[in-house]
Amino acid sequence: QVQLVESGGGLVQAGGSLRLSCAASGPSLSNYAMGWFRQAPGMEREFVAAIVGSGARTSYADSVKGRFTISRDNAKNTLYLQMNSLKPEDTAVYHCAVARLRGVLTTNVGTYDYWGQGTQVTVSS
Repeated sequence: QVQLVESGGGLVQAGGSLRLSCAASGPSLSNYAMGWFRQAPGMEREFVAAIVGSGARTSYADSVKGRFTISRDNAKNTLYLQMNSLKPEDTAVYHCAVARLRGVLTTNVGTYDYWGQGTQVTVSS
């Protein structure tokens, strides 16, 4: 059974930076893509970034491209999201997740299993 625990969220001023972490326990996830998603109040959960198991390929939502960087350390079974130049519209609960299918890089929220509880990111203007 995979368990995911996010950390690193907080309150930051616009233009600031945060680094989120997602620690996974259970079996190795090195053969599965992992992703970050976010959900603002009253909104649907949306894709932010994803990375294949090896870390060789990534995908980003247009809204965060050039500002956010996803990475992973398979030795530590940990996923990261470096967020720079934060904007008030980045305010949301950020969740990490593991893709359902081995070896597939996907941005569709419905293709991910094993979700963490999330970490709150609040960006003030």
